Amino acid sequence: MAGHEAPARIEKVRAEYGSDLAILAHHYQQDEVVAHADYCGDSLELARKIPNLQAKRIVMCGVYFMAESAAILAGPGQGVSMPDKNAGCLLSNMAPAWLVEKKLQELNAQGRRIIPLAYVNTSAAVKALCGKFGGSVCTSANAGTMLEWALKQGEGVVFLPDKNLGRNTAKKLGIADQEQTVLDLRTRTDPSQARLFFWPGLCIVHNLIKVKHIEEIRRVHPKAKIIVHPECMPEVVDLADASGSTSGIIRYVHDANQGDIIFIGTEIHLVQRLAREYAPEKTIRPVLDTACSNMAKITAKKLAKHLEGIASASKVSVAGDIQQDALLALERMLNVCA
Repeated sequence: MAGHEAPARIEKVRAEYGSDLAILAHHYQQDEVVAHADYCGDSLELARKIPNLQAKRIVMCGVYFMAESAAILAGPGQGVSMPDKNAGCLLSNMAPAWLVEKKLQELNAQGRRIIPLAYVNTSAAVKALCGKFGGSVCTSANAGTMLEWALKQGEGVVFLPDKNLGRNTAKKLGIADQEQTVLDLRTRTDPSQARLFFWPGLCIVHNLIKVKHIEEIRRVHPKAKIIVHPECMPEVVDLADASGSTSGIIRYVHDANQGDIIFIGTEIHLVQRLAREYAPEKTIRPVLDTACSNMAKITAKKLAKHLEGIASASKVSVAGDIQQDALLALERMLNVCA
């Protein structure tokens, strides 16, 4: 069927399943997908929804690690699926579980208890290592709270996989530069008295935003406000008026004054949605047109096809031993941030 018929096909299936079906979408999804979501949010907001959902079939419109997290948190009789399992995350791929485990073992073998704190943009296997090593997970919305928690659990923390988010969070908490170091993954970890070890990963989308982009906005629009995501480089965050998670950015725009010009440094689909929602009272523009190609793999056409075959759709599954330890890590975050 033609792509323009997708909305009607989606709503037909939603009507058939009623409350037995829940569609969750991340803020970075395209409008054509968000329009059909029961819940739209950032990673933390979507994770919080899972334990209270009554739906037997949960469809995650996002990237694969989000579907894995949903599967870990889902209850008996619930199945999680997604319209395109090839929607991955390059940031998550930068921290393979085998290498994370190797580095954690090296660090802990030096006589200090080092706790892992993983950004949710990681695989279920990495989340399981966090549970196993006494650590937890975090989102960009609660990274500060969870890093403070993690630092109290041992004598040091490995923050992974996004070094930009880690460095920006550490700065907000006032952690001294000499207490921080970036891990060298090519060699055996040398003994270090650092309290905070950063995994050297980064988000390709947010790392495209450079200091020169902020400086140009300041030159052309000196009265404009600039807010960027904390996955941007610290030098970029320092020059912006504010930084925030996707939910934080949405609140910032909502709270801004009528007539404000606001430049946002994050994935373009959220920026465009906010621009349409608040026009003409507020002018919303992107710092840079940065799109996540993996998020864009989920389309209304794919969602319609997936829903029409949902009775036999393959579910996102996590091995039992991994699920147990990953659930422990996720539950620690939800409890700390309750």
